[in-house]
Amino acid sequence: MQPSFWHDKWDAQQIGFHLSAVNPLLIQYWPQLHLAASAQVFVPLCGKSLDMCFLAEQGHDVLACELNDLAVSQFYQDNDLPYSVDKTAEHQRYHTEQITIYQGDIFTLHSAEMANTVAFYDRAALIAWPEEMRVNYAKQLAHLIPIGSVGLLITLDYPQAELNGPPFAVSNGWVMANMSDKFEIECLATNDVLSDNPRFVKKQVSSLTESVYKLTRKG
Repeated sequence: MQPSFWHDKWDAQQIGFHLSAVNPLLIQYWPQLHLAASAQVFVPLCGKSLDMCFLAEQGHDVLACELNDLAVSQFYQDNDLPYSVDKTAEHQRYHTEQITIYQGDIFTLHSAEMANTVAFYDRAALIAWPEEMRVNYAKQLAHLIPIGSVGLLITLDYPQAELNGPPFAVSNGWVMANMSDKFEIECLATNDVLSDNPRFVKKQVSSLTESVYKLTRKG
């Protein structure tokens, strides 16, 4: 996936991946991370997700990264949040009281920016990458996240041959095989969600499951 793919999607506002409400799985399972209200949370490939507002409402300091500048500016504008913008290394840094978004490539983000991060939330990042690029993203996430950090990961799995991504299919086996060297992994839930996703039904996808994981960065 080239950056131009995502820029074109945002320019055309073809953003079916954007949810108009807070993800119910985040609401249900976030308490299982047992975080202090003041914990700093990293949200990779955040788009303009309302999930960041939910995390801020829990008292968290949200640190996020997003490639597209339109997505970032729309997030602050849509939620009536005043913000400032400055330059840091290779990113534009958008900031309001509890939510800071680094606009730019996640692969050029430096771990020093996340020295105080203790948690993360990935609902749309891992599944945004085709398999040949996904391993590099998983390695970068592990590089950015301090040891001991805990996170909530949400994935989708379906027969990849039946539909082109994104979102791409990420199986439980893939998560275990490619992330267990850097993370302790606990699957909290796996649900059949085919009937809740008309696009997949229309494309005659035979099965669709959504899984929720608790990940802990190993030392």
